[in-house]
Amino acid sequence: MLIEINPLHPEPRKIARAVQLLQSGGIVAYPTDTVYALGVDLGSKSAIDKLYGVKRLARDQPLAFVVPDLADLAKYAVVQDHHYRFIKHLVPGPYTFILPATREVPRLVMMKRKTIGIRVPDHAVTRALAQELGRPIMTTTATHPVDGSVLFDPSEISDLYGGVDLVLDAGVGETVSSTILDMTDGEPTLRREGAGMERIEKLYGVRRALGVDDL
Repeated sequence: MLIEINPLHPEPRKIARAVQLLQSGGIVAYPTDTVYALGVDLGSKSAIDKLYGVKRLARDQPLAFVVPDLADLAKYAVVQDHHYRFIKHLVPGPYTFILPATREVPRLVMMKRKTIGIRVPDHAVTRALAQELGRPIMTTTATHPVDGSVLFDPSEISDLYGGVDLVLDAGVGETVSSTILDMTDGEPTLRREGAGMERIEKLYGVRRALGVDDL
């Protein structure tokens, strides 16, 4: 099922419909400020299992937590004061932060290091979904099931993923994934260069902020 949604002012009834599907254990494809994503409700073990199967992911491959704001980020991740000061200037935005998990995180989605990757995307549809759901959306990038390329056309996502219950079509998406920043040891460390690098450079300087000489 594919429905069009306003990317700037998402219609509440369409958000409610998507959330109802998430709550009932469904998979929803939705836009973010980077790429389209496939998401399920953190509270549904069966939906998480289904997502791993539909995406053909190994169980040791982590899913990202998508939350609507900074307060929710701190609920599921342990954020030191110096890290908080760094993060608050970057959210909402195209960044995934690897942080120690709090006790609110179920074991079934916890990695061996007891860390999570968590995002606060700068997209009205994404944040409305997470806000209405009231729990993190467990998320993975919508990629082609054969060659792994990023899917940016909602119609193609609908055609290729029969196991997805709903695709929220907010127009053609981006093709660059989020930048991943590891915040588990001292200073932030760049784990994947993606969208938003220029913002980090402007605010902090890449070398000083991430400890890298050459990107």
